[in-house]
Amino acid sequence: MAFRRAAKRTILLGGGAVAAIYGVSQLSAYKKQTQHMFVDAAEPLKLLHLDELPSRESQLCALQNTKEFDVLVVGGGATGSGCALDAVTRNLKTALVERDDFSSGTSSRSTKLIHGGVRYLQKAIMKLDYEQYMMVKEALHERSNLLDIAPHLSAPLPIMLPVYKWWQLPYYWAGIKMYDLVAGGQCLKSSYVLSKAKALELFPMLKKDKLVGAIVYYDGQHNDARMNLAITLTAARYGAATANYTEVVRLLKKTDPETGTERVCGARCKDVITGKEFDVRAKCVINATGPFTDSVRKMDDEKISNICQPSAGVHIVIPGYYSPDNMGLLDPSTSDGRVIFFLPWEKMTIAGTTDSPTDVTPHPMPREEDVNFILNEIRNYLSPDVEVRRGDVLAAWSGIRPLVTDPNSKDTQSICRNHIVNISESGLVTIAGGKWTTYRAMAEETLDSAMKAHKMKSSKCNTVGLMLEGGKDWTPTLYIRLVQDYGLEMEVAQHLASTYGDKAFDVAKLAKVTGKRWPVVGKRLVSEFPYIESEVQYAVKEYACTAIDIIARRTRLGFLNVQAAEEALPRIVEIMGKELKWSEQKKKEELEAAKQFLYYEMGSKTRSEQLTNTEINLTPADVDRYKNRFHKFDKQKKGFITVVDVKHVLESISVQIDENTLHDILNEVDLNKNGQVEFNEFLQLMSAVQKGRVSGSRFAMLMKTAEENLDERDAVSVDRSGGGV
Repeated sequence: MAFRRAAKRTILLGGGAVAAIYGVSQLSAYKKQTQHMFVDAAEPLKLLHLDELPSRESQLCALQNTKEFDVLVVGGGATGSGCALDAVTRNLKTALVERDDFSSGTSSRSTKLIHGGVRYLQKAIMKLDYEQYMMVKEALHERSNLLDIAPHLSAPLPIMLPVYKWWQLPYYWAGIKMYDLVAGGQCLKSSYVLSKAKALELFPMLKKDKLVGAIVYYDGQHNDARMNLAITLTAARYGAATANYTEVVRLLKKTDPETGTERVCGARCKDVITGKEFDVRAKCVINATGPFTDSVRKMDDEKISNICQPSAGVHIVIPGYYSPDNMGLLDPSTSDGRVIFFLPWEKMTIAGTTDSPTDVTPHPMPREEDVNFILNEIRNYLSPDVEVRRGDVLAAWSGIRPLVTDPNSKDTQSICRNHIVNISESGLVTIAGGKWTTYRAMAEETLDSAMKAHKMKSSKCNTVGLMLEGGKDWTPTLYIRLVQDYGLEMEVAQHLASTYGDKAFDVAKLAKVTGKRWPVVGKRLVSEFPYIESEVQYAVKEYACTAIDIIARRTRLGFLNVQAAEEALPRIVEIMGKELKWSEQKKKEELEAAKQFLYYEMGSKTRSEQLTNTEINLTPADVDRYKNRFHKFDKQKKGFITVVDVKHVLESISVQIDENTLHDILNEVDLNKNGQVEFNEFLQLMSAVQKGRVSGSRFAMLMKTAEENLDERDAVSVDRSGGGV
């Protein structure tokens, strides 16, 4: 009876809230007579559109030789690139500079969702916060637009919300239905309720105990770094001078003859690769540097107070078998009140995120405590049959969200993710805060404000419905043509089509013949991922300048599997070296820099610490067993194993492994980095493997397999020995 009353109150409350939201939604959209499933396409622009992307050298020349730009955008993340695209398609002479690579910061380290924000809508309703409501509504419109203009890089994704208490079912249902309602005609697909049996059928890894059902709703998912790059490349094709690895050293100012005040009129820039400095002059400078917003603002005015409060969000990647291929999971209420997403992405599973105050740094690192928090939350929702192991974490990263400071709150979780546009007394335009999904709307508002503040004339915004790089002629079946016309593997062809869209043919043309019957072309960088060597060549055309650019942003290998990325690095560096004419010394530097990136920023450090910090906790029988295994390699009882020892054993069982690969395998276990694996290091490894802190250890598998082969060879039967009496 009590449950009935609670459920009834929940339904009434939910129904009232639905009606209220519907009324507000209709009021805010009163000018629209009809709603459309997709955004209206932009009219064809009468602007220059380049068939070939200018080289980075050409772009740097344009920056140096143009007398004055209309707009200079500082920052090559999603917002900065969006501002550049908005400006250049208004027929403004536009420049964009980024001190690192495009999308090297927060924009490549997101949850990979294009969403309105279910939790923001909940806050808007609970607190009757109209600003939050409008933010969700705007984001849902932008979600529809982004799915439409980059169909190759994005797609709708069903997300399941499991329910473990009966009273929560109507409560969550009402909230999710409001989300559909606010989206209106741009709702991707209608949400629906599932029974317990159906929920387990679609998501068999779910914990069965106390599960009463589930609700499924739809949001968008994308390849964030590639999406950012597509925005930048589209701006470049429309004539924007875009340059990565170009740092703003200081802002340029001149005195306004009418007012006598100093006005920002450009920036002193430095080519990070060559060290050359030059001035870029512009009528308007836009600061779109995300977490580094305040550092650029202080170039304008040292005494100005900060407006951004950075927050760190950690994500982890685990094997694809942890989730269904096409169904995500939302944990709406974790042990500390945060929200955790559990999503299929690039045939792996991504889980996150955390939300904690942090310092601003260009190289954020995931913390072990955050990785373990996410793993513990996952365990709460998955079946006991699925052992969630620390060793299954293939990659982990931290991204810094540039949240707009709320002076009345010390808790970053309560800060609204909305954005602000600020114009200083000297005319510096700053866009700060916001979220990935709304980058285009933020750019539009920024340019509108900039034009007004600087009394500049331009055409209206043209980016709604404007197709991004690769999207125009993409179709869901484009990959079939790649298979038929070039002889690519189907998995590789699907990957190329979903990464480059209609530009996939340009990548396929660069692919080398394999020499095999099938595939005809397309040599993989690593066997288990569909990335091929010609992508490295094409990446140079897309302004990739370092090996890190390849593994982190042109491909996503570093975000998917740290060990696979490290395996691919030597070949990547070799190809890039040929394209960019690197010296042998430069190749070594690039290889080392990329390894450091994987170690510190992609979770390799925390992974190796699992081995280093593991106490040896083995039974005497286990120690004896592992000692016998170790001595099959260390035949002279030296107390350590070298690459030479391993090679001798492998040769004796007719197994061939490349020497460089052997060095890499031993290096994973060589904790003190002295070129050899000592017995204690081996015991630490086996103890970590037993505890689930390390999984997929190539060294452990190699030694076990070799031992089994040696035992089979030594145990010769009487029949095979040819005798016996």
